[in-house]
Formats: sequence, structure tokens, C-alpha cells
Amino acid sequence: MSPRLHAVGEVPAGGIPLSELLGALSHALDLTEGQPPGHCVRATWIGMHVGREMGLSPDRLWELYYTVMLKDLGCSSNAARICELYLSDDIGFKRDFKTVSDSLPQVLGFVFAHTGLKAGLAERFRAVLNILQNGGEIVDDLIQTRCQRGAEIAARLRFPPVVCEAIHALDEHWNGKGRPDRRAGAEIPLYARIALLSQVVDVFHTSAGPAAALAEARARAGTWFDPDAVAALERAALAPGFWDTLSSETVSDAVAGLEPARAGIVVDEDYLDDIARAFAQVIDAKSPFTSGHSERVAVYADLIAAELGYPPQARRWLRRAALLHDVGKLGVSNAILDKAAKLDEAEWRDMRNHALLSETILARVAAFHAIARIGGAHHERLDGKGYPRGLTGDAIAPETRIVSVADVFDALTANRPYRAAMPVPKALGIMRQDVGTAFDPACVEALERVIAGLDGDLSRAA
Repeated sequence: MSPRLHAVGEVPAGGIPLSELLGALSHALDLTEGQPPGHCVRATWIGMHVGREMGLSPDRLWELYYTVMLKDLGCSSNAARICELYLSDDIGFKRDFKTVSDSLPQVLGFVFAHTGLKAGLAERFRAVLNILQNGGEIVDDLIQTRCQRGAEIAARLRFPPVVCEAIHALDEHWNGKGRPDRRAGAEIPLYARIALLSQVVDVFHTSAGPAAALAEARARAGTWFDPDAVAALERAALAPGFWDTLSSETVSDAVAGLEPARAGIVVDEDYLDDIARAFAQVIDAKSPFTSGHSERVAVYADLIAAELGYPPQARRWLRRAALLHDVGKLGVSNAILDKAAKLDEAEWRDMRNHALLSETILARVAAFHAIARIGGAHHERLDGKGYPRGLTGDAIAPETRIVSVADVFDALTANRPYRAAMPVPKALGIMRQDVGTAFDPACVEALERVIAGLDGDLSRAA
């Protein structure tokens, strides 16, 4: 296999618009929260109109824009814990939890309706009892994990401390009964107050329409929500087209048009690397069994490509593709990802779908079309027995073949729910058996040469 003479992608001369890139990747955050596609984008539409009504300056509106767009950066980090504690599908759990208020009957109803539905009676009883006895501590821990992780990743995305602090405070309530720090009233960063309101309004608008969304905002004013922010929402909602645009297929374009200009913010090659690495951390936080997976796949893919003679710029794009190849796994429940037993047909169908989800999300960025194809095809096999499309031979791009080999090698040499990590020689032996059927021979041979150069010590590859 000879290297292609072009890069896997190219940053346009003027850079990639930050709003286009992060607006597209925010769809990955919607997946892990169980929200309809575009939730973070729609929440940003709502939040920006609220911010305008509250008289925020252009600089502050820019900070608000990315606070709301990226409010869910930390959400993948507590998915496995939710699944473990509630014996539940974390995605459905999170989706439905967004409609629950502080009302004790609502909270209890939610716990009984979402805990251990597929577990045995005794196991479910123990889980419910644990939640009833320790619910406060459990929720504190889950939200602290989410908020802290989200703020850390926002910092890695080069956002200023005021944005990171607001993402950390997303779940604080006006009455001081929120989390993680029980901040109240004006102690809560304004961007966080607007983001929480925008989130809830979009959830209720999507499920029940404008009247229900406004009613929920009014009902929680003074408890969850800043009354001034709710009043600003009501004024914004009177503007012609506010609700129609929110429901339209062009809302992403409309939201991109709301980003205030900010001098010096452009996604160049270096910034794009940082963004890819940051979102790889979001992806890998979904399961304890994938911690560091995307970063390692990127390292192995880069080493294979170097061995095959790929030029530096092509390798740079290949690393980005490898970092983001599994972004669709954010839409797969941890009840499936972390399952130790064999998946049933429905579960396996959901697992296979992650490749298509990866492709769909990455293709939202014009400059990512090539790496989107890699994300969609990294589980294809040369013999046509892969998924999701059953591609064969030349229909699988050389770059995809590299990522596929790197992906499988890391999967074999890392711990998984159903087995311990394999020694390197055993992993390579298994892969050799599928050379020419699943894997490109040149890619596997290049991997073997790379590993030999490391004396089998994978830690040296980092």
C-alpha cells in the first residue's frame, strides 16, 4: 500500500470558523445526554437572546455563546457511574432526568421508574435502597464529576476562566439548592444561570412546545432560575421568528450568525490539534475501559503512517481522525459499552451504529469530510464482513485501514469488560490471522516493525 499524495484534510486559508467546528462537535454532547440532535445549538439560540435582552456587551455575549454551546463537555464522565448505580441505561436516564424538578414526588417517581428495570428483583431492591439512603451524596458526586471535568476540558479548548467557571456552575440553582457548591442568587455566574435556563427551555420546547417551555421557566423562577433571566426570556420569546427558528432545520446557521466577532480567534492547525485532543478526552471518559483509547490509537496510527512513508501533514490529519474516530460511541449506552456478557442483537445493532454516528457528526464540519469517512468506516473489513456498510477492498481508503489496525491493536492490548489486556505478542498473532481478510497486510507489517522498534514496550510509543 503506497501513501496517498494528499493530506487527509486541509485547513482553509482563513482557518475554520470556531462556531462551525464547535457547533458541529456539540452534537456529540447531545448524544451522551440523550437529547435530540442540536440541543446544545438550540440552547445557544435561546441563551443568546436572553443575554441580549439582559444587555450583555459583545465580549460577554461571546463568552456566553460558548458557555451554552459547550455546557455538556463533562457529561460523558459520569455515564458509567450512573449505569452502575442505577442499573440503568445512562442515556435514557439523563434524557428523562432533565424534566425532573425538585419536587419530592417527582424525584421518587423518577428513581423508581429508572432504577434496575432489567435487573433481578433483589438486585433492583438493593439499588433502590442505596439510592434512597445515599441519594444526596450520589447526586453530589455525579454532578461534581461532570462539572469539574467540563471545566477542565473547556480550559483545554483555550476558553477563558469565566467560561470554565460557568460550565462548572451549570447545575447551581437560584435558591442555593443546586450543585456542586450550593451557590445562590448572584453568587452563581450569570452565564451559568442563563445556560441552565436555556437548557431546560429547549428540553420542554422540544417535547411539548413553546407554551410548555415558558410555563416551566415561570414555575422555576426564583427556585432554579434567576427571575431576571426568566423575564428576559419572556421578552425575547415575543420577537417574531424566535420559536419558528428554534424549530427549523436552519437553526444551526442562525446560531452561527449570532456569534459576536472576536479578534484573534481562528482555528488554525495548532488549535485544531488541541480541539481534537480535548474531544478525544470527552469520548474516552464515557467508559473506564476506553480511558486513553483514542490518544493511543492516534499514536499507533501515526507510527504506522510514518513507517509507510506518509508526509507530515497527512499524518497530522490522520492523528486527528484517530482522535475523533469513536465520537459516535457517546451515543451508545454504558449498559452496552461496559457489558461483560455477550451483546444481544439489539445491543449489537446499537454498537454498530456508533460508526455512522461518528461519520454524521464529523461531516458537519466542511474541512472534516475525509476524516468523517474514516470515522464511519473504521470497522470495515477488506472481505466485506465489517460494518456499517460492508465495504470491500479498494472502497476502504488507505488511511481508514491504518486507523482500523491501530484501533484493533489497542483494543486487544487494553482491558475490556469481557477480558483482560492481551500481551503484545498474542495480540499481534491474532491480527496476523486476519491479514488480507480484515486488515491490510502493509498496515499490519508496518505495525509489527514499529512494535519491534519499541522492544514491545508500548509505553515508549506515547
